[in-house]
Amino acid sequence: MKWHIVCHIRLKLLKMQKGSINVQSENIFPIIKKFLYSDTEIFLRELVSNAVDASQKLITLSAAGEVQQEVGKLKVEVILDAKKKTLTIRDHGIGMTQDEVNKYINEVAFSGAEEFLEQYKDKDPKSIIGHFGLGFYSSFMVSSKVQIQTLSFKEGSKAVQWESNGDPTYELKEIKKATRGTDIILHIDKESKEFLEENRISGILNKYCKFLPVDIEFGTKQEQIDDPKGKKDKDGNLEKVSVDVPNIVNNTQPAWIKKPVDLKPEDYKSFYNELYPFTEEPLFHIHLNVDYPFNLTGILYFPKLKNQIEIQKNKIQLYSNQVFITDSVENIVPEFLTLLHGVIDSPDIPLNVSRSYLQSDSNVRKISNHITKKVADKLAAMFKKDRKDFENKWDDINVFIQYGILTDEKFNEKAKAFSMVKNAKNEYFTVDEYKEKVKVAQTDKNDKLVFLYTHDKDEHHSLIETAHSKGYDVLLMDGPLSSHYISKAEQDLGVSFARVDADTIDKIIAKDENIPSKLSKEQEDLLKPIFEAITEKDKYTVQVESLSESEKPVLITQSEFMRRMKEQQAVGGGGGMNMMGVMPEMYNLVVNANHPLIMKIIESKGKKQNNLAKQSLDLALLSHGMLKGKDLTDFVDRSFDLI
Repeated sequence: MKWHIVCHIRLKLLKMQKGSINVQSENIFPIIKKFLYSDTEIFLRELVSNAVDASQKLITLSAAGEVQQEVGKLKVEVILDAKKKTLTIRDHGIGMTQDEVNKYINEVAFSGAEEFLEQYKDKDPKSIIGHFGLGFYSSFMVSSKVQIQTLSFKEGSKAVQWESNGDPTYELKEIKKATRGTDIILHIDKESKEFLEENRISGILNKYCKFLPVDIEFGTKQEQIDDPKGKKDKDGNLEKVSVDVPNIVNNTQPAWIKKPVDLKPEDYKSFYNELYPFTEEPLFHIHLNVDYPFNLTGILYFPKLKNQIEIQKNKIQLYSNQVFITDSVENIVPEFLTLLHGVIDSPDIPLNVSRSYLQSDSNVRKISNHITKKVADKLAAMFKKDRKDFENKWDDINVFIQYGILTDEKFNEKAKAFSMVKNAKNEYFTVDEYKEKVKVAQTDKNDKLVFLYTHDKDEHHSLIETAHSKGYDVLLMDGPLSSHYISKAEQDLGVSFARVDADTIDKIIAKDENIPSKLSKEQEDLLKPIFEAITEKDKYTVQVESLSESEKPVLITQSEFMRRMKEQQAVGGGGGMNMMGVMPEMYNLVVNANHPLIMKIIESKGKKQNNLAKQSLDLALLSHGMLKGKDLTDFVDRSFDLI
């Protein structure tokens, strides 16, 4: 219930009126203070919003021919007087008659304070105030006394003043007031002196009122203009002088309320900078504009995520008719869409309900589904229109798309049309294209298609080269969600993913061919203890295998399953594995029985044998970046000795 409402009733000529606000509860004001104790700044949003409503209603009535006087350029003024300890919200809108003050200020009926608190205890306090007609009364959260001075636009109206000290009693009297509209004068109490600070008020206005549809004026600011006296500098140019001009804190025509046809690309970029100053340009945007079966406007931007998922300071902002509500939209849009930036404006999103209700509300579900569809359609259109440009953006949007695939099945279905993979050669493919590319070479003897991948091209350079030499391709999966995405892709695509260091290449993609060992059973039995003696037994398992002579003499691999579990545990997705504590690092030490160096190690004795074995092991560790500290120093010294 708003208190600025046009009501055609007869004006009562009453000089002075005293009484009590008609509340069924014992005292509405303690309820308000208790209910919103931690969010007192909401009062300014509500009072300014009411003032804007009063201004807009006057414009509407004027257009309908019901206002006889000149409306003029309307604005809402926020006036701070630190000396008098007052904060005034002034509008030049419809105003109120004495009867309207009685109706909309004094007659506030609730079934009881306790019942009210019980009924709405699980609701969002930020929205309760306005939604339940408590906007004006929120002023008592910060005030020891509140005055309303108002003059209706109606011909013959008398100006009146309403005054209360924060209890249900009030005083109402006629006053002199020259201009149409309403002043709400707050006498700020001692506990709320922060609201007498200019910076505090400025911050609240910037947060909640930045895009209200009527000019909001707060104090003045300096502006450079040409000297009105025509004074010129030595070059003959008009000199500039500083003048005080009204400080308008809001943009009444934000980009999201305009039609896309009326906006240029630079307009969208400019609005993004207005929302998030000093941030990197977004990749692209999506303009939302729906009026049936629900009302939804807004602009969503794709930021450059830089392959990271982190706590974002720039979040989607939710508005209701250009009034800022919150930047916590997790229950309104799908989880993956919270990575986007921008604005959503909808009066159809219920603001006064619990989280569980939000999730089940039909309008919210429709809005959520619509936004998901719009995002997916935009990505599909970009892919179809200019694939090369889409590929150029892929590294920046990859995390977002993977997040959507993992958390939203509807998006996952649509993403099949544009989701891509990138290989170690920096080539891009759709999933279907990639399956077709590798299916002949990378299908193993059990008819299982294997996707090889790396998380680091530099770390796995030699292994990637080995794979390429065998005619295989290697994907680059280096994102924070890659391990989760791989598990999902294996289920959806019916393929197997294996990192290039999960085993020897010949074992990862096993074929029917067998390479015979050059070592006898006795020689293999002698070889294994040599390497077991120079490795950590709880960290490495030594395996002797018959590989190609071109393979390295010693390789280090790690079980795909164990490593993937450890990675998922690190990003909080290990499920029950987290209960087991931190998983240990475990590796396989693969000794290539067919490499000439291995035969040389077997034939050597004593220190020479130990040095050769240790050198080959250290080289394998070095290739993985695993050789550090004293072991690295010893390796360097040993290398010089062997030269």
